[in-house]
Amino acid sequence: MKFLFITNESLSADLAWQLTKEGHDVKMYCKSQVEKDVGVGFFEKTEEWEPFKDWADVIVFDDIGFGTKAEQLRSEGKAVFGGSPYTDKLELDREFGQSELNQVGVDVLPSWNFTSFDEAIEFVKGNPDRYVLKPSGKAQNEKELLFIGQEVDGKDVLQVLEHYKVNWSKKIKEFQIQKFAEGVEIAVGAFFNGKDFVMPICVNFEHKRLFPYELGPSTGEMGTMIYYTRNSPVFDRTLLKMKEKLAASKYVGYIDINCIANGKGIWPLEFTSRLGYPTISIQMEGITSDWGAFMSDLALGKEAQLKTKKGYQVGVVVAVPPWPFEDEKAFRKYSEGATILFRRQSLDGIHIGEVKLEEGDWHIAGNSGYALVVTGSGATMSDAVERVYQNVKNVMIPNMFYRTDIGQRWTHDSDMLLSWGYI
Repeated sequence: MKFLFITNESLSADLAWQLTKEGHDVKMYCKSQVEKDVGVGFFEKTEEWEPFKDWADVIVFDDIGFGTKAEQLRSEGKAVFGGSPYTDKLELDREFGQSELNQVGVDVLPSWNFTSFDEAIEFVKGNPDRYVLKPSGKAQNEKELLFIGQEVDGKDVLQVLEHYKVNWSKKIKEFQIQKFAEGVEIAVGAFFNGKDFVMPICVNFEHKRLFPYELGPSTGEMGTMIYYTRNSPVFDRTLLKMKEKLAASKYVGYIDINCIANGKGIWPLEFTSRLGYPTISIQMEGITSDWGAFMSDLALGKEAQLKTKKGYQVGVVVAVPPWPFEDEKAFRKYSEGATILFRRQSLDGIHIGEVKLEEGDWHIAGNSGYALVVTGSGATMSDAVERVYQNVKNVMIPNMFYRTDIGQRWTHDSDMLLSWGYI
């Protein structure tokens, strides 16, 4: 089949490469100039996408912000894997996402939305408590700006608000203050074919901070542990209740909801109404279905069959400077064009991030330093962890770094979730 990817930053390079390896024809248009070399040599990149929309059997949008275009192409009879205006808003507008959940009977944590730092400061002073500060809109992509308060009177959140008022007010136009909830962070996601969810469900546990044991800046994700199931109380009590709303928007793709679970309930935090990164690469480790046929069936609204491995999958992000920050000088000095080598011929568990292929060699591409995602599977979580780090040892890149503790909190988290009846 023929697949046309339309992307802002070549986020889905690994998926495009997977489809190429299955024998499908793949073309990718990337809007970002600095990401145009990502994937070069692995699949075909194009300077425009409109001339190929009739060429493609399936058009793939890999990010939010394309919902209106995806809806238009669907109205023209195109098979589209991607968002809708409604699902874009679910992710971009935190207040809207929480209100939509509330409408379908899902309990949510108290939260307040602001467009003024002064008003937010006055609110926290008048209502001392432990809070989480979350930028909304485009600023939420700056993961390092998310702040989880530690003090029960909110004084640390006040300090951060004062700092953001001076240094970030031009970028953060809207933000949310949410009441903090103690518990286990757990996410559930599933593919959706425009009408219904496709089983099984992906239960996943993200590791967002740069350093082991959740230290350092939030990167979005440095690694994730997942498993598949057809029975998830967390899914039943959250994402499943959104089925009718998603069907009304004709959404096609993967959608995920991140939650805090504790003895009092399950508290949704945010939607990811698109493919997740590095989640999609870790899903490739666990899904045995042909990706081309599966994505085509989803885009055509068919009852797609999703076959998965038993057991667990773990993924680790391997990065180079300046990740997770933007610093062109640091990238040029430490990482630009760096060669990626492997100790053994096998590429088991190796998934591309911002990488290009030139004359048979893999090189760092783009400018962020997000190099590879390395994955592993096992019958138990400890088996999967052992396998993924064996695969990480196969990688050689100058100045590479990664977290060494992905999956280690599973024993604690699974015990707690079992005691509450959530897994």
